[in-house]
Amino acid sequence: MTTAVFTGSFDPFTIGHDDIVRRALSLFDRIVIGVVEGNVHKSHTLTAEERKDAIDAVYADEPRVEVKIYSDLAVDFAQREGAHFIIKGIRSVKDFEYEREMAEINRSLNGTETLLLLADPALAHISSSMVRELAHYGKDISKYLPHKK
Repeated sequence: MTTAVFTGSFDPFTIGHDDIVRRALSLFDRIVIGVVEGNVHKSHTLTAEERKDAIDAVYADEPRVEVKIYSDLAVDFAQREGAHFIIKGIRSVKDFEYEREMAEINRSLNGTETLLLLADPALAHISSSMVRELAHYGKDISKYLPHKK
């Protein structure tokens, strides 16, 4: 069984994230979505448990997807899950440069490979930070969030 992890803050988990997971399911037998508990670069509006519960609801009918909380490096989380691959979505050149650097570090630490999937062009403008800002100003964000199953 080939396992990959898809890691991130997911605050919130958007339709762009969902698109990456569903496309990756055609490549892997099992995907573990890793919700980072703390991130030195971000503050969260939802707790890790709230983010996990929201993502669990999206994949309630998909037994090949599990959602777990982690608080260390993504590469260490992947190793604990028996995953040799980390999945990351790329929306822009800026994302690519950051993820390329992380992929090189992760591979150097324990051989874990990173698979970069390009965002669907129709979804590339959607980011968690943009959705959080819209929510902060009272805008309807439902079209940016995946429907719960």
